[in-house]
Amino acid sequence: MTWVFFALGAAFCWGFYGPILGKGQVQLGNPLKALLCVGAAYFLLGVLVPMGALGSKISGGWNQGGITNATIGGALGALGAICIIYAFKSGGVPTYVMPIVFGGAPIINTLFTMYLNPPKGDINPLLWVGMAMVPAGAALVLYYKPH
Repeated sequence: MTWVFFALGAAFCWGFYGPILGKGQVQLGNPLKALLCVGAAYFLLGVLVPMGALGSKISGGWNQGGITNATIGGALGALGAICIIYAFKSGGVPTYVMPIVFGGAPIINTLFTMYLNPPKGDINPLLWVGMAMVPAGAALVLYYKPH
């Protein structure tokens, strides 16, 4: 059950991600400066921390498939950050952008995961109901957001 705490930690961090990034972008006056700061944070937390934690174990256990998939995953994360920055630059605000991102991501995740690992049995129809509720919920959040 430890994974639940880490998943909640990611939700907590990503819940603050958009508003804080949007504020930083406005304060810096240039979205590319904000992206540079995101890149620096990725480097510090995503490169230096694992290097220190792995220590002498960094040299073994690498394989082409793992390197390729992990690098593509990292690139997709970085491209997502770039898309969010440009959404803000184009006039979007965190109150609108982030519900679209966090409403759409679980649907895409579920569909792609089902493609990679096809279900062994019938799919419960409530899955499709839940997926239909996500954009409806995001629309309600966007429509009734506080002013």
